[in-house]
Amino acid sequence: MKAEYDLVVVGSGAAGLSCAITAKKRGLDVLVLEKEPVFGGTTALSGGVLWIPLSHHGRKQNPSDSVDAVRTFMRSETGRFYDEAAVEAFIAKGPEMVAFFERETEMKFVPTLYPDYHPDAPGGADVGRSILAAPFDIRGLGKDMSRLKPPLKTITFIGMMFNSSNADLKHFFRATKSLTSFLYVAKRLASHVVELARYRRAVQVTSGNALAARLAKSALDLGIPILTSSPVGKLMEEGDRVVGVQVAGAEGQQTFRARRGVVLATGGFPHDDKRIAQAYPHRRRGHEHLSPTPRSNTGDGCNMAEQVGGVVDIRFQEPAAWMPVTKVDFGGGEIGVFPHLLDRYKPGVIGVLADGRRFTNESNSYHDVGAALHRACEGMRETAMWLVCDKSALAKYGLGYVKPAPMPIGRFVRNGYLLKGNSLAELACNAGIDPAGLEHTVREYNDHAVRGEDPAFGRGSSSFNRYLADPDHQPNPCVAPITQGPFYAVKVLMGDLGTFDGLRTSVVGEVLRRDGMPIAGLYAVGNDRASVMGGNYPGAGITHGPNMTFGYLTGNHIADQASAGRTQSRRPSVS
Repeated sequence: MKAEYDLVVVGSGAAGLSCAITAKKRGLDVLVLEKEPVFGGTTALSGGVLWIPLSHHGRKQNPSDSVDAVRTFMRSETGRFYDEAAVEAFIAKGPEMVAFFERETEMKFVPTLYPDYHPDAPGGADVGRSILAAPFDIRGLGKDMSRLKPPLKTITFIGMMFNSSNADLKHFFRATKSLTSFLYVAKRLASHVVELARYRRAVQVTSGNALAARLAKSALDLGIPILTSSPVGKLMEEGDRVVGVQVAGAEGQQTFRARRGVVLATGGFPHDDKRIAQAYPHRRRGHEHLSPTPRSNTGDGCNMAEQVGGVVDIRFQEPAAWMPVTKVDFGGGEIGVFPHLLDRYKPGVIGVLADGRRFTNESNSYHDVGAALHRACEGMRETAMWLVCDKSALAKYGLGYVKPAPMPIGRFVRNGYLLKGNSLAELACNAGIDPAGLEHTVREYNDHAVRGEDPAFGRGSSSFNRYLADPDHQPNPCVAPITQGPFYAVKVLMGDLGTFDGLRTSVVGEVLRRDGMPIAGLYAVGNDRASVMGGNYPGAGITHGPNMTFGYLTGNHIADQASAGRTQSRRPSVS
């Protein structure tokens, strides 16, 4: 293994690999270092969606979308954190990045039907801004297939992957009602069982696993080494310049020099207990937090950058992408984290606090529901809510990690994940909810739900509310009464999908000192740099979209600097 490269990238998620691939295609010698024994980072666990307005995919879906509309939307959504230079770069370079990766690499995207999460905001759109990594057969990774990080266990079915924007889930929900869906599900299951027998994992992957796999395949095909089990412990400096990294790997301590720069792409700080205790409102109150992100995302990039003069600002009102989650006991001491991506949108499911009251539109985005939960639980003993439904809704849609009928629910009732009561009062007592409050809430909710109405919070009022609901349930795909006992609930805590606050950087990713001057040779991409969205989450893929775009921008900037340096060195001196 060589000891010197043009560029060293620390982290193997979408942001880091997009930067590495871009720089390599521009002629730089690149090394990628990954702390974990597997590559893919948070990307491999994610939904794999990118918010890229005005891509060629989106223009076909929504020809009337425009730069002015996107600019207006981002100004509205980011508020006082609107960064004009960064927004303009993102709008201009996002579509260019998509075209580059589809043309030059194994990366392929498909359009989705996702509306913006706030489609009725100024400049919002009902379709055309979110794209998705196309499915991928990971046997294309060859001997490196085993090094791809597996998907999040809690959102697979015996290891089989789904995506909320494709037809899979619709067929699985309808498998007992439609012969077409039953045959589709039977075929998928049979194929998956064969994959498990041969490879001990799914090989037909979707979502973030497909995004991570396609990027890794592209990097490896270009000859970019991805060294796993290689945690970077320190940045090397000469004078005021970062010139490399020190790695404490399986082969002992190694040093890798970087002629053109080091790029930090370590996934932010969702598992840096000290920093989230400062940044997260519920952690400041001493309340529990669960994150489905990789445990290795402990803020290494931020911590190392601070040691050489970088600055991590905790300034956004919402410092992370909030996700309501539940704790899943797999047995044998193994605990999983389930992100509530789908159930909240379904008719006949509501969310209540310990006093039994609803507090928000449950069909809003996970981030918006999380932000509302923070506010609602201020002054309470914990930041938590309970998703409540009746027998009919549970059988039709499932609840959290509990699957719809005909899958059995007994073990979840026995281990306490799924709470049950023959009456609402009994359910409330078993869950620790105020019985009178819950009974009053459900009675008031049902009075309007029978007509498909929700005057309290307006469920079903936006195209996004309806997108992940049940289109077969009318007149409102998000609203149904809760009437058929027994009744069920799961306790939902606060989690995150990654941090928004991060290192202060220039538009091209240079890590900045407190005086605004760049630290020579040091860059940050992905969740290690502060989000261009200013702590908001206005659309599906607002993490991967900007992260890959700015990774592409940073890779090109470093290549431009290298090219300019080579030109300068060849220029004859003037006496």
